[in-house]
Amino acid sequence: MQLRPQWRSAHLVLLSDAPSGGSRGDAEAREVRIYHVPQRASVAFWNNIRDGALVAGRGHGIHVDVRNAPAGSAVEQRGLIEEGIDRRVHGIAVAPLDPEVLEPAIRRAVEAGIPVVTIDTPPVEGSRAQAYVGTDNVAAGRLAAEMMARLLPGGGKVGALTFWLSANNSRERIEAFRATVSGARLDLQPPAEDRFDIELGMRIAREAVQAGGIAGALGVCAENGLSWGTAARALGRAGELKIVAFDLLTETLAMLREGTIHAALVQREHEMGYRAVRLLHDMLSKGVEAALAGLPTRAVSGGRSALRFIDTGLDVVTLERTPWSLPLSDYLALDTNRKAAKRRQQLPHESRAMDLLFVGVNAGEDSFREERAPLDARSMVGRVLGTARPIVVDTLDTHASELHDAPDVVEARGRGVHTLVGVPLLAGGSAFGVLVLESGRPAACSLDDLTTIERVVDTMAVAIENARLVRRITERTFELEQANRQQESLLGTIRELSSPVVPIARSILVMPIVGTMDAQRSGRFIESMLQDITERQARVVLVDVTGMAVVDAASVEHLLRAARSARLLGAEVVLVGITPAAARLMVEEGVDLGSVTTRSTLELGFAHALSKTGGQIVYRRSA
Repeated sequence: MQLRPQWRSAHLVLLSDAPSGGSRGDAEAREVRIYHVPQRASVAFWNNIRDGALVAGRGHGIHVDVRNAPAGSAVEQRGLIEEGIDRRVHGIAVAPLDPEVLEPAIRRAVEAGIPVVTIDTPPVEGSRAQAYVGTDNVAAGRLAAEMMARLLPGGGKVGALTFWLSANNSRERIEAFRATVSGARLDLQPPAEDRFDIELGMRIAREAVQAGGIAGALGVCAENGLSWGTAARALGRAGELKIVAFDLLTETLAMLREGTIHAALVQREHEMGYRAVRLLHDMLSKGVEAALAGLPTRAVSGGRSALRFIDTGLDVVTLERTPWSLPLSDYLALDTNRKAAKRRQQLPHESRAMDLLFVGVNAGEDSFREERAPLDARSMVGRVLGTARPIVVDTLDTHASELHDAPDVVEARGRGVHTLVGVPLLAGGSAFGVLVLESGRPAACSLDDLTTIERVVDTMAVAIENARLVRRITERTFELEQANRQQESLLGTIRELSSPVVPIARSILVMPIVGTMDAQRSGRFIESMLQDITERQARVVLVDVTGMAVVDAASVEHLLRAARSARLLGAEVVLVGITPAAARLMVEEGVDLGSVTTRSTLELGFAHALSKTGGQIVYRRSA
């Protein structure tokens, strides 16, 4: 989570899964885990870039060494590249904080025969880097201008805030925005920079909004949009000030949902890391010229020289669907599907070992600190867990709260904390954790602030419960694999929430379905089925619905779509395993399977498939 300026620190308290002695209902015997949150928490943008690189590395069977430099420390990035050159890595991908500072190291790497690509930010004019993988920032600036024009049809002044005015991606977006609104009624004010200083960005945005005169605000990079949104909230202009932001951080998502931010231009950062590693692999296995031959070129920061370019694309996201944007709910599902598809993909790779260096920006992934402690029922945390209600404590008011002498309140007071807030994480009406926020300011948490915090905590609770569920599923899966190795494929299916394709005879495939068949899963199912029909030249696909949770009209419609798709490739879909209960439900709902062939068991379906492919079942009598 991103801490706002009024909050000095935060920590997350979770009940341990099991009591440390005593009964589960004995609060004194319970143990809690305390996770201390850094002032600047993990930035999902950089973590997504890293994850994309690692997924591509696993797919190619190569080692990707991810090294991160602190935000704003281009010199440290250069040192990481120099170190990689000295140990003779095979390729380098870097997200430049300052391309000019990095260029000498990039030049030295290329001269040593190590291919280099930049991601997220283009290199300098005349760079020796062989390619740029990332957003077309000129197109992004135009899109931002078009969105702002739609939000402000009457025109007006627009404020702009970025991390660094000298960064190529920032400059290109701002220049393209200005060029697009040139001659229109939108007036882009001179942009400001916060140099990765969150509090400075908040102050700049607040002063600009407070001064009046601006009708819109452009957040050129990740957290800049949040600075504008926070200022609009604080000064009562939330919703009125039209904000266009870049990227979709956790709080950006929350501000979109509440209407404080009106549009987000979301870069495909996972794709950046993924494509960068794939390109380096191709350059090493095919040769640099061959790998770059099919790529388009683009000018670097308006210069004359051309650079090979992979445009990873951009999504325009708004709360509701418009003719020019995706609704937030659809985007989240689409993004998840894109990443899942890459995780499942096995990429061709050379047998020789490759060691790639991936230099990014420190997202703070190692900044969390964990400790264990017994739960004190007398503490504020103990009270929040017991009542499942939020509590706000003024640590200096000796009369306003009976928690004035609670041990954690006393401890916080000793650290100079004036406002202490505890908000429960709920599951099934019970609290399993508490988010604790501390501020040195008196009365730092208004009712509106508390409402916002509760919304964030609700999202955290769902994420943590999902993570725990995944962990329990993983543990149970391991137990089942130990008990019965033959079910490994099915267990993998449950883990990955996809349907495996099992060839059981020439031209015959089996696809079992476990769980529900909804619209999202249907797309993955059909895509996987069509791919395997083509690769294996299948003529019959036996879709086993024995394990489907519900076989109703909606799920049958998805299966019929799959059958029609397969028919276009010359294959027949046969539904097998329809239970009597499912058959009765389909009759009651008037479901018509049309021309789709059905068989009650997989064995009968297999016999039908053999008859279609020219095979036969031979039964041998045992001696």
